[in-house]
Amino acid sequence: MKKIFKRTSLLLISALMSMAAAQAQKSPQDMDRFIDALMKKMTVEEKIGQLNLPVTGDITTGQAKSSDVAQKIEKGLVGGLFNLKGVDRILEVQKLAVEKSRLGIPLLFGMDVIHGYETIFPIPLGLSCTWDMAAIEKSARIAAIEASADGISWTFSPMVDISRDPRWGRVSEGSGEDPFLGGAIAQAMVYGYQGANLQDQLHRNDEIMACVKHFALYGAGEAGRDYNTVDMSRNRMFNEFMYPYEAAVEAGVGSVMASFNEIDGIPATGNKWLLSDLLRGQWGFEGFVVTDFTGISEMIEHGVGDLQTVSALALNAGVDMDMVSEGFVGTLMKSIKEGKVRMGTLNTACRRILEAKYKLGLFDNPYKYCDVSRPKRDIFTKEHRDAARKIASESFVLLKNAPFQLTREELTREQGDKGTRTDNTAQPLVPSSTRSLVNSSPILPLKKQGTVAVIGPLGNTRSNMPGTWSVAARLNDYPSLYEGLKEMMAGKVNITYAKGSNLIGDAAYEERATMFGRSLNRDNRTDQELLDEALKVAAGADVIVAALGESSEMSGESSSRTELGLPDVQHTLLEALLKTGKPVVLTLFTGRPLTLNWEQEHVPAILNVWFGGSEAAYAIGDVLFGDVNPSGKLTMTFPKNVGQIPLFYNHKNTGRPLAEGKWFEKFRSNYLDVDNEPLYPFGYGLSYTNFQYSDIALSTPTLGKDGSVTAVVTVTNTGKYDGAEVVQLYIRDLVGSITRPVRELKGFNKIFLRAGESKTVSFTITRDLLRFYDYDMNYVAEPGDFNIMIGGNSQTVKTAKLALK
Repeated sequence: MKKIFKRTSLLLISALMSMAAAQAQKSPQDMDRFIDALMKKMTVEEKIGQLNLPVTGDITTGQAKSSDVAQKIEKGLVGGLFNLKGVDRILEVQKLAVEKSRLGIPLLFGMDVIHGYETIFPIPLGLSCTWDMAAIEKSARIAAIEASADGISWTFSPMVDISRDPRWGRVSEGSGEDPFLGGAIAQAMVYGYQGANLQDQLHRNDEIMACVKHFALYGAGEAGRDYNTVDMSRNRMFNEFMYPYEAAVEAGVGSVMASFNEIDGIPATGNKWLLSDLLRGQWGFEGFVVTDFTGISEMIEHGVGDLQTVSALALNAGVDMDMVSEGFVGTLMKSIKEGKVRMGTLNTACRRILEAKYKLGLFDNPYKYCDVSRPKRDIFTKEHRDAARKIASESFVLLKNAPFQLTREELTREQGDKGTRTDNTAQPLVPSSTRSLVNSSPILPLKKQGTVAVIGPLGNTRSNMPGTWSVAARLNDYPSLYEGLKEMMAGKVNITYAKGSNLIGDAAYEERATMFGRSLNRDNRTDQELLDEALKVAAGADVIVAALGESSEMSGESSSRTELGLPDVQHTLLEALLKTGKPVVLTLFTGRPLTLNWEQEHVPAILNVWFGGSEAAYAIGDVLFGDVNPSGKLTMTFPKNVGQIPLFYNHKNTGRPLAEGKWFEKFRSNYLDVDNEPLYPFGYGLSYTNFQYSDIALSTPTLGKDGSVTAVVTVTNTGKYDGAEVVQLYIRDLVGSITRPVRELKGFNKIFLRAGESKTVSFTITRDLLRFYDYDMNYVAEPGDFNIMIGGNSQTVKTAKLALK
């Protein structure tokens, strides 16, 4: 009988899914009537229950009924669950809600699907460095397909917080320092998750609801410390930080997550101006607001009240769903009886949750996302992995690619020793196989011949390849860099390996930096023993690929750092590898900008690969060996040292600016010990080829009230390789009623050019593109003169003058 029942149940589920797929689009009036009727049947407790998003705990297939959360679900006291993985388990829990609770209201199932599900894409900071909106949207589309196939209907992504402080670990999860680019990426991600057609979002069973976070200003925490205080003027908020959130709302995002930090002295989770006046009143957001993990109960520590007080504060401010704190289910009934929360406020919040479920189609088919045949067909497919590999290769940023040159001392030893001495100290530093590399050609791309040694603690660690916030990743199913290169180069290049050093000298620090199953398996040998092994492996190689940097969990949530250089033992290893006289390529793994002054001066080639996801090893091989020409451009400034932070390209001038090209001048805005310039500016990234820009041609030097101006440049690939270039448009408002930044990104276009090819790139400049928030918070375009700048990064540009009438 059990087998017959199970088959009948699956057939019913299949029929419901087919019915939902075929249903015609329903009107808002249909939704209103349905929810009105449902809410009339709901008790106050059931309405409060819809606002409750508890953590799942450990729910194993076949044991959902005995889990801690099961009784709450059956009583109608749960609106959704998050981070429960596996369609079988989700189906079982959904059946509890639909078949065992009084009203059968389905649950939302959310997950931190941040940069892929099981097919993992580069960390978001890396994704942003592609400057390729189609690729970014595709990454979210694939993530939605895979997550929905495994029962997930809601993702806590995209994170669009602007940050100028790389000490903050969560820069890895954002899109960098620029609001214009951040807004474009926010929209691309929402379209990828929910669907690009605003009138038809969330109707398919492979589209999931997005959640823009963290609203707002989370990336501007003081001292780069996570969860820390944020304090800034409204003018700065709107001109420099708010646009990506608004762009996500314009793209139809279904939910918004409140941030942990305070704004104007009030925690965002209880800030009525932020969640109601601005988000709903000014921007017209129609979805629901969810807290971050324990966001309500954390307001107690902020010092604004006990659990009942802060729960009422949150609901009255505009929060609709309580993640984990259970402040709503625990205190709202009392607050309603005491008149601290109006019944109408509860009804509004409950309606927003029900509307989200309706828009997802869960009332028509509660099992819309529970097709048990989909995971095998739709998750971690070759098509998805191929896309991830291609996108990862686009995200890498070539920071340096100099010719391999021996030092004068090394050349003298080469010529004087003639290879005849037998003592170790007098042997030539460079074997004959490597001497042929002493020429004017850059080290990269590598030739597919000889022996390449992968050396470093990041060279053979599968679990670190996906990067932070990859909660659904199959950590041991992705090849390490060493494994991937060895597989790719079989029969062509001999790939060898040595760890060379631990991640960090301090074992306790390394343990903190390798949490969540991302251990590098600390080697108990001494530092010297590890180094000696590496030098022995290096001696037999023609080229060294130094796999160094951060572990995946050295960035991400609660992973702030005060020192941003390579860890101690890694730096020692790198110095020793360079002293071998072999060509060294620093393959840099990182989730944030690092301070790389020494490396920039001494290492001939540096390829920043961030954390490139499940296919990162293959993508790195594609770039190292020249099958792909790197095209990534930085979306965060790399400082020379931590003391320069915050350092960002779109800063304002001072009344005493330092003259361009100068280091120090007394009574000017500068430092005694370092110049003001970054190591690598925003928008920077090299290629294996070279691009030349013509002067800018404006269609007219004057922009009228309702017209537009076209700015045109011709870009020529003057090198030997085909390649892609990100053409960037910056604008400076030279005179304003308030001070304005020295430049602001206002357009970009990624183009592909064959060697020797030229293309014309044009940007349309309208009055809207020149608008900003003035002192009175009016969104204005003020008449006056502007610099129009176009180039390959924020510092290397051509300039033309434009007048706005």
